[in-house]
Amino acid sequence: MSLISAPHFRPEDSVRKIMLTTCAALLPGIAIYAWLIVPAILTQLLIASAAALAGEALMLKMRGKPLGLFLTDGSALLTAWLIALTFPPLSPWWLIVTGTLFAIIITKHLFGGLGQNVFNPAMMAFAVCIVAFPALMSQWPSPGLQLSFADQNRIIFGLSPLLDSIAGATPLDALKTALKREGTIGVPELLQNRQIYGALAGRGWEWVSSAYLLGGLFLLQRRIITWHAPVAFIVSLAALAGLLWWFDPSRFASPLFHLFAGGATIGAFFVITDPITGCATPRGQLIFGAIVGLLDYLIRVFGGYPDGVAFAVILMNIAAPLIDALTQPPVFGMKGKSP
Repeated sequence: MSLISAPHFRPEDSVRKIMLTTCAALLPGIAIYAWLIVPAILTQLLIASAAALAGEALMLKMRGKPLGLFLTDGSALLTAWLIALTFPPLSPWWLIVTGTLFAIIITKHLFGGLGQNVFNPAMMAFAVCIVAFPALMSQWPSPGLQLSFADQNRIIFGLSPLLDSIAGATPLDALKTALKREGTIGVPELLQNRQIYGALAGRGWEWVSSAYLLGGLFLLQRRIITWHAPVAFIVSLAALAGLLWWFDPSRFASPLFHLFAGGATIGAFFVITDPITGCATPRGQLIFGAIVGLLDYLIRVFGGYPDGVAFAVILMNIAAPLIDALTQPPVFGMKGKSP
């Protein structure tokens, strides 16, 4: 979500319309996720949504704000969906609840509520939980998981343990670990393992990323977001990945792998376009998106975490006000004049 000049919305838009349209744009990705990866993602979406609305209601009541107006604006729901879609789908229910309540209560309301928060709530939830619970946040379903929907729900609610045989790393993390472990085996040989990496960037995950891309294009077509931040993110991520791939293709994966693996597409269109925690000016959005793309690549390839979108976004949230201040267009009629 992006605006020409924050914090004002275009007259024909409302917070509710923007948030719910963005949720609608996530539906293709959710459908592919449930079909190709694990249908239990639908359970996680329900858990996160319930926790977000409960946390929102509690804080609104404590702050003396009208519940009906703010509970129906869609902002808490969007945060919940982004949390559910970025956390491991078979993680225990309490982990999703913990992350969601942290996002709503700490990151959003303790900073003043919608429009006042400094950090992206969903990305803060991810960052806090992966630091606090690294083992749980690393247990992703193995490719081609054969487990009934009922059994998946039993795992989520702690009625059945998550066995090592059905848990694994993301394609990004698997590639990084394999390169360190195998030593002499390069990226092209590792990517021949279609069971893990599929045709491009992870069995099933490449289609989920493509669906997020489709949803992002829908948001662009509806003018809910502008092109500046997503394009800058994609170009910078692809450029750095392409440069290192050209330099040493045995050690570094191709730009296409990085664009369709991990949280690149959902980050490009649904996270860095947040009008509150991102930049407001067009030039600022270009800078913001480009640096997030560079940081994401550096963290996911050279850092200790499987993906870097959350940490890159949080770091740039801090810099967003300064970037906006340095990229403000001149006041009409005042160009070249002293203030």
